[in-house]
Amino acid sequence: MNTVKTTIRESAGDKIFVICLYVILILLLVIVLYPLIYIVSSSFSSPAAVTSGRVWLWPVEFSLKGYAQLMDNPKIITGYANSLFYTAAGTLISVALTIMIAYPLSRKTFKGRNVLMMLVTFTLLFTGGLIPTYLVVKQMGLIDTRWALIIPNAIWVWQVIIARTFFQTSIPDELIDSSELDGCSDLRFMWSVVIPLSKPIIAVLFLMYAVGQWNAYFDALIYLKTAQLFPLQLILRSIIILNNSSNATDALKLVERQQLAELLKYSLIVVATIPVLIIYPFVQRYFVQGMLVGSVKG
Repeated sequence: MNTVKTTIRESAGDKIFVICLYVILILLLVIVLYPLIYIVSSSFSSPAAVTSGRVWLWPVEFSLKGYAQLMDNPKIITGYANSLFYTAAGTLISVALTIMIAYPLSRKTFKGRNVLMMLVTFTLLFTGGLIPTYLVVKQMGLIDTRWALIIPNAIWVWQVIIARTFFQTSIPDELIDSSELDGCSDLRFMWSVVIPLSKPIIAVLFLMYAVGQWNAYFDALIYLKTAQLFPLQLILRSIIILNNSSNATDALKLVERQQLAELLKYSLIVVATIPVLIIYPFVQRYFVQGMLVGSVKG
């Protein structure tokens, strides 16, 4: 029996549309990638090449002076360790609390869930402000402690909405009813059923909280006084300010310090971005699925 393969011929309009689509995507790719390539190339270039604008795509006069300057500073290691602790502890606490509040709000049998959801959403529009928040943190005795960077911002409302929507659309009521008939408690159902089925949204929450916690520095600037507790972002900020505010009277030394300060900016960006780039591949396969399911607000 002979089979005849038929192919659908694209019209000229379809071909033009596909070509334009590829051109737009390539342009967007270049727009996104070029700043990243430029930053990495600048961080491996000499200070003179960076300040003179000779770096365009590849490193010019390859140099590790920026990274060497950072590694010579013992505060960088301390800041890295602090940021890793804040990110790990803060993310675990935030994800746990978000799931604990989002799952009950997703169940129709939970009385008063609409009122509670309205109160939670209300905080998106109105907040107490910096001074009242500072006074609350102070009254709790968290000033100049590690918990000041973890507890006050432990739950983000937008993440609660995303998680709640995921639970509503992915955990059917029939599954809950059948577990109750089998004598399964709510806590057992949460641990044995909800958590295994919620890997996509948990990955999304982990990535969002981890990136936010890693990049945060304003809370540390407000609440922390001891340098040994400073996260990496705050230490990098102080290094840049220190190199920009030079008291050197020699013109040559002043120029060298300004060039080094410019180089340090790019080296600091690379150093501060590495942990996020390491985390993302492990959660990437869940990220798209969790965002697509959890972003449909119900």
